[in-house]
Amino acid sequence: METPFGTIHTPNITFDERTGIGRWSKDEFYRALHHGRSRDGSRLYPAFPYPHFTKMPREDVDAVYDYLASRPRVSKERKEHELPFPLSWRRMVGFWNMMFFEPGEFRADPARSPEWNRGAYLVEGPGHCTGCHTERNLAGADNKDRHLMGGRLENWAAPNIRGGRNGGLEDWSAAEIVTFLKTGRNTHTGALTRMGEVVNVSTEEMTEADLGAIATYLKSLDSEARAPSSRPSEAVLKAGRAIYFDNCSACHVSTGVGVPHVFARLAGSNKLNDPDPTTVIRIILEGARAVPTQARPSPLSMPAFGWKLTDDQIASVASYVRASWGNNGAPVTAAQVEDVRSALTARR
Repeated sequence: METPFGTIHTPNITFDERTGIGRWSKDEFYRALHHGRSRDGSRLYPAFPYPHFTKMPREDVDAVYDYLASRPRVSKERKEHELPFPLSWRRMVGFWNMMFFEPGEFRADPARSPEWNRGAYLVEGPGHCTGCHTERNLAGADNKDRHLMGGRLENWAAPNIRGGRNGGLEDWSAAEIVTFLKTGRNTHTGALTRMGEVVNVSTEEMTEADLGAIATYLKSLDSEARAPSSRPSEAVLKAGRAIYFDNCSACHVSTGVGVPHVFARLAGSNKLNDPDPTTVIRIILEGARAVPTQARPSPLSMPAFGWKLTDDQIASVASYVRASWGNNGAPVTAAQVEDVRSALTARR
């Protein structure tokens, strides 16, 4: 797991006794999820989302323990974390906890419906959606003032997923949110890469009632109105339009409406309207693949254009789609494209 502070190597959580958690008791497992402590009492790094798992009641934690105990045991050693000193000193996490960690189980809001409370618990607790969709401060903790308004992780910009007024999902109905989480696609978009993994191994297995609760909660969250963005110059729009019609319109259509459940709709896209253009740039550079799910088993892919288009050309077409069909994304510069291209090259 790449972080701004170094690389975290996640551990084996099968019940292998030597390299996994086979010797852990239920009490020790509960303490890890609720207080961020390992079996030997050492502190766990908050890359393990105990600040969210702490909201889980004992019966849910015990259910997770029982599930993991039922899975095949695998022997696999964990690599040492690649963190610089003093971050490699686990006692430093204690100071982080004092500033940012609030242990305690989820408490329902009596003024809200049971469905809303269930959705809030799933999003804020075991789902830990803020892990990707909320900005982090300099210490790596959630910026509570930007809750679910979008974040950045591993060279991806996760969009605003608040569904109320001015939110990134304002134009999505509750039913469309459920469809996306259940099938990986809806009339707006498809689940790609990291979000594709979330759908593939998690949300498509959830009950319709729980997915509906998540949608109810997200649709209740208003967001800040985004200030109007400056428009690209006419020269950039002209170049971007030409590149779009040559390379993109066959799938996404000349008006940016795409093909429902097949090719993403660009008009009104929360990815295109995101202040951070990283995801848009990255998808154009290296392509993307919509995750296959039980409901929609055919994987759909967008080809990479990084081999074909220059940084200036990608900046032009990205600026064009971010400023067309009612979109309000700021222009993209060639320097931004170069930064993302360089980061991806370094990773490879």
